[in-house]
This record gives sequence, structure tokens and C-alpha cells, in this order.
Amino acid sequence: MTTIQRQHFGDHQGQAVTLFTLTNSQGMRLCVTNYGCIITQLWVPDRHGQLEDVVLGFDQLADYQAGHPFFGAIAGRCANRIAGGRFTLDGEEFILATNEAPTGQHLHGGRHGFDKYVWQAEEDGDGVIFRRTSVDGEEGYPGNLQVEHRIGLSEENVMTLSFNARTDRPTLVNLVNHSYYNLQGHQRRIDDQWLKIEADFITPVDDSTMLPTGEIVRVAASAFDFRSARRIGDAMLHRPAQDFDVNYMLKPAAGSAGKAVVRPAATLSCPHSGRVMEVHTCLPGIQFYNGFKLSNKVWNGKAGQRYQAFSGLCLETQAFPDSIHHAHFGNVVLRPGEEYHSRTEHRFSTVA
Repeated sequence: MTTIQRQHFGDHQGQAVTLFTLTNSQGMRLCVTNYGCIITQLWVPDRHGQLEDVVLGFDQLADYQAGHPFFGAIAGRCANRIAGGRFTLDGEEFILATNEAPTGQHLHGGRHGFDKYVWQAEEDGDGVIFRRTSVDGEEGYPGNLQVEHRIGLSEENVMTLSFNARTDRPTLVNLVNHSYYNLQGHQRRIDDQWLKIEADFITPVDDSTMLPTGEIVRVAASAFDFRSARRIGDAMLHRPAQDFDVNYMLKPAAGSAGKAVVRPAATLSCPHSGRVMEVHTCLPGIQFYNGFKLSNKVWNGKAGQRYQAFSGLCLETQAFPDSIHHAHFGNVVLRPGEEYHSRTEHRFSTVA
């Protein structure tokens, strides 16, 4: 049975911040805080039963408060990029922060997105439920949005990330967990790990803006082809800057008739440790980012470990980036009377 312990992690703007530690009977351990719903630690056994923390992050709350590249955090109200920080909904234009300095785009909810708030939290069986109301006008978004985010850890070594939201006014919603994974821990790069993505297509971006062009392009015979498991370092050799930061269009579940059902999205495996992480989701896309920008600043992580380019990778299950400006990408508009819901599972196992 999964147990949950809580401890004081610090304070943020006069509010107490709590760290929850979830541990199952197999010894797998998940630590998450109600500041930004950040997953701070994830200890997973290798083929010999030895535990290793497989997510990047910090030991102290102050390091998260000082700013970071979304290590383990929730991204919202609308994750990924929105062109020019502007969108029109029902004939009304809304202006958002253009907070991604290199590109001038709106990114991951703005300057004070969901990752920078203290959430209400309560234990719920083998998980923790985090709640907050994002008020009308917050970061320029319309509507009072009630959000519920549940993070759980099962006896079967499955970490589950669920989101629910309701609004009193039409708005945009795309909620993402932004953990950086390295199945070998914090001492080595991700080059030797293998990745498979259940997608035949990507939504390519303009390299100067990192915005989708609107095209949907086949991955076959390209650097982006992970339809079969592929060593990440080998794929990186076929990119100009060894870079990956792109959305994959996931295959629908067989017989689902387009319905949002949980199905395989990606598999990350580490030959050295034997760890395997299978990602399953009901969402239409997954953003593969290989951490190539981590060397742009100095990030001194856990136990003083410096995180540099390719220290970890993200597999962010999501709606497509900038969907509000590309009707064929799918709907990210939530209206009163509707409920936003998503579920992603990270299933951990080992191979000999």
C-alpha cells in the first residue's frame, strides 16, 4: 500500500509550502510539493533493485523560487507557445505576456504561470490532489478557471498525472507536467538511452520563433523518426545543433473512433540500468525536448550536480502547440458547462 508523508518545505509569500513523499511497497518513491505541483524527486529501482532519482530538480525550495526551466512543474493555463502572445476568442482579442525572451512568444502560461503558485493540497488514497482557482484576467486569460491536478503512485510502479478544469467564461486550457527524465540518474547524459514514440507525424516549427508552421509532416526517413526504438545520441547526430524540441502527433487508439482514451505514447529505456518508462496518455500530442538549452544558464541541481545540455529530456503530453491559431490542430477552448480532463500514466519497469 502506498504511504504518504508530509513535511514543511519552506514558505512562499507568506504561505506554507509542503513536500509530500509517496512510497509504495516496492520502495519506489515520489516527492511532490504544492508549490507549482513540482515533482522534486522520483526514485525508481534498476534491474538489481537499486533506487535512483530519475528527474532533474533542486534540493531546496529557494532554488525553484529563484526561477528554473520548469523542472518537474505544472505548465498552464495554456502550456507551450502562443504566437505573439495574442489570440482571438468569440471575436474578442486577448493579450498575453511574451515571456520567452529568445523568440518573443508566450510560453507555458506567462510570467506568473501555474508553476509559481502555492496550491491547496489534500491526500487522496495513493495520491495527492492539488487545487486552485485561476482568476479571470490572470496572465491575460479570460474566465475563472477551477483546476484540479492529481498525482498518484500505485503499487505497480505507475505514476499517474490527471487534470480536471472548469470555467465560467470561454478560455484556453492545455495543462502539462514538465518533468525532465534521465533513467540513469544525474551523472550522465541521455545519449545512450533509447526512445520510441508512437507517432508517424510531427508539427514542425520555424527555428527562429519555435512556433508550428501549421504543417503536419511525416517522420519517415528523418531525424525525428522514433517509430522504432532508437538510441537518442544517434538521432542527435542528424540535427544541426543536436536539438529536439517538437510536438509529435500521437496515433489514436485502435477502434477509438477519435475518442480520447489512454493509449501508448512513448517508451524510454536505459540499457545501463535496465529501467524502462512507458508513457500512456489520452492526449493527442507529446513534446519531445532533449534539454539542449540547459547549458544556456548555470543550473546547480541536487547534491550540487550541474545540469548541462542533454542532462535530461521531457516527454510532455499535451494538446498541439499554438492550436488556437491552427484550426486543424484540434480544440484547446474550454467553455462554461464543459469539463477539461486528461490522464497520463508513467509505467516503470525493468529489463534484464
